[in-house]
Amino acid sequence: MHPKDRALSDLEERVVACRLCPRLVAWREEISKHKPKRFAKETYWSKPVPGFGDSSAKLLIVGLAPAAHGGNRTGRIFTGDRSGDFLFDALYRFGYSNSPLSIGKNDSLVLNKVYITATVRCAPPNNKPLLEEIINCRPYLIEELNILKNIHVILALGRIAFDGIFKTLKIMAKEKGELFPVKKPSFSHGIELTLPDGKILVASFHPSQQNTFTGRLTKSMFDAVLKRIDQLLNS
Repeated sequence: MHPKDRALSDLEERVVACRLCPRLVAWREEISKHKPKRFAKETYWSKPVPGFGDSSAKLLIVGLAPAAHGGNRTGRIFTGDRSGDFLFDALYRFGYSNSPLSIGKNDSLVLNKVYITATVRCAPPNNKPLLEEIINCRPYLIEELNILKNIHVILALGRIAFDGIFKTLKIMAKEKGELFPVKKPSFSHGIELTLPDGKILVASFHPSQQNTFTGRLTKSMFDAVLKRIDQLLNS
């Protein structure tokens, strides 16, 4: 096993075993006791959901948190819900995935040059993690960034992910004794920010049903972001 893959595997084990946030532990386990009828016969994952993807990734995608009946059910981030359907269909069309569908941890999906993670690893009530929960999860994101040495572009899906990754990168720079003279701009779809270490942070509206079903985020809007990322990665 490649050292990076081994490091990610070790991290995954620690993420899955995490019980740092009592509120999230209680909620993720409670969800499986009140399943919708369509999932009544399924056994829920109901544990923290680790990141996954290509250890040689040049693109890092950061989401908010696992969905109650998506990642919290299937054990894979952005898997088993409409947000994931939207995301993986786009990744497939742009060559980042071998399949437009992400069904579960044991399917045949393979990501190419992309790694997907989240600001918080457990499904939060009402999709709203507390600040202390974001802080508790931050070391996992820092460790992923330290392992994934080839990341050039970071795509933040939604305001919480954008704020979270910006704060994370600022903390990492401070820990290394590096300057980070960048003011965080207000979140908006398509915003692009060049960071002191050369990485580029790009933002998109989150592909939640609330956004995609209302037209706040359309297929063409998201494609435009991925097309721009292609240009950044190939320039």
